[in-house]
Amino acid sequence: MTFAMIIQLLIVLAALYVGSRYGSLALGAISGIGLAILVFGFGLKPGTPPTDVIYIIIAAVTCAGTLQASGGMDWMIQIAEKMLRRHPGYITFLGPLVTFFLTVLVGTGHVVYTIMPIICDISLKQNIRPERPCGVASIASQVGITCSPIAAAVVAFVTISNANGYMVSIPQVLMVTIPACLIGLMCAAAASYKRGKDLDKDPAFLQRKADPKMFKYMYGNTATTLDKEITREAKASVFIFLFALLVIVSFAFCQMIHVDGETLAKHINLPKMNICIQIIMLVAAALNIMLCKVDLKNCVSGSVWKSGMVAVIAIYGIAWLADTYFGNYLDQMKVMLTDLVTNYPWSIALVFFLVSVLINSQGAVVVAMLPLAYELGIAGPVLLGVLPSVYGYFFIPNYPSDIATVNFDRSGTTVIGKYLLNHSFMMPGLICVVVSTVVGYLITNVLFPGYFASFVQ
Repeated sequence: MTFAMIIQLLIVLAALYVGSRYGSLALGAISGIGLAILVFGFGLKPGTPPTDVIYIIIAAVTCAGTLQASGGMDWMIQIAEKMLRRHPGYITFLGPLVTFFLTVLVGTGHVVYTIMPIICDISLKQNIRPERPCGVASIASQVGITCSPIAAAVVAFVTISNANGYMVSIPQVLMVTIPACLIGLMCAAAASYKRGKDLDKDPAFLQRKADPKMFKYMYGNTATTLDKEITREAKASVFIFLFALLVIVSFAFCQMIHVDGETLAKHINLPKMNICIQIIMLVAAALNIMLCKVDLKNCVSGSVWKSGMVAVIAIYGIAWLADTYFGNYLDQMKVMLTDLVTNYPWSIALVFFLVSVLINSQGAVVVAMLPLAYELGIAGPVLLGVLPSVYGYFFIPNYPSDIATVNFDRSGTTVIGKYLLNHSFMMPGLICVVVSTVVGYLITNVLFPGYFASFVQ
């Protein structure tokens, strides 16, 4: 690397670091400062903003926001809560499964804010150390992003892969990520099943429990959604949303089925999947608004809408900054990294993970780093197999879902440690990501290499 490359890389990393310290919109906005320095200060050619991914996020967030504002998401949470309360002894396994599948359905991990207090409450009332299910459940809510047909990370992977000659579809991505991530999650849950001291043997918890005020705080209230009234319109919005997901997956299958040498999608003149997703999500949002009595003020003020718009700004700034830097030094990058990725193509997973530690967005990692991976000559099936490695922002516990989980746990067992990295999410996060990545790699490159490789054109 030349001296100029090193200085410019440090500027990129500094922008990401400072942005992560401020969080929220700052990740994207402060990336703009780094972009300005590279373009106006060093004269680099500006990269291209990831507009396709941004449009998909806006459409999906609009649809999910109307679902939340209609009360449909409350109904989904109620169904999940009934299942959890019916089997409280298995909360360490069932809690993460609930947060995982909620994320898969909605496309964002921020639905965890509603269900997490319930998971904490159930475990505490069952005398189960809340750290056990809560730590894994928070991880699961983010792992589900690479398993959702409408999540930015999945759609971006498909869009960028197709543009680079790897004609993979959304269902094929999910055939890898869902089983891989579920296996990783269950390994993390198993490792957490007896994690830490039981509550009746934990001196710190017993001391809190002995305080009458703390006892009332911990045991005096019951977190629940079962007392919420669910309207017919709320239920209708869920069915509209699920039908929209079914249509998206059906259209994606049309991209896989070949008739007379061409895909079925071409025969019926379907547009590209990124366009299909945007249209279907907007139609579903419109139906929710017209048929399900959605209060639009609640829609734009809800947690799903707000978190989605923050993700748009983050991806916009981060991906544009990364594309500018790597796009200008692509030839040099190839020379430096070709031997490594040729001999150890799976090592790109370490790059994905480390970048994710800096930028709290799996979609942004995919948009920023996947084009470089393809330019380095890494095969599509390898990149699909290691896709779970784009989740690394649990490593530094500054993500909203992790912080919220700590606050929801009234027992005080779910913690951010004194030394920052010794927190409740580190162990389940590392186990889940490592196991998921290994399993995903085995699926695409060892167990079924011909099936996934057959889509490279």
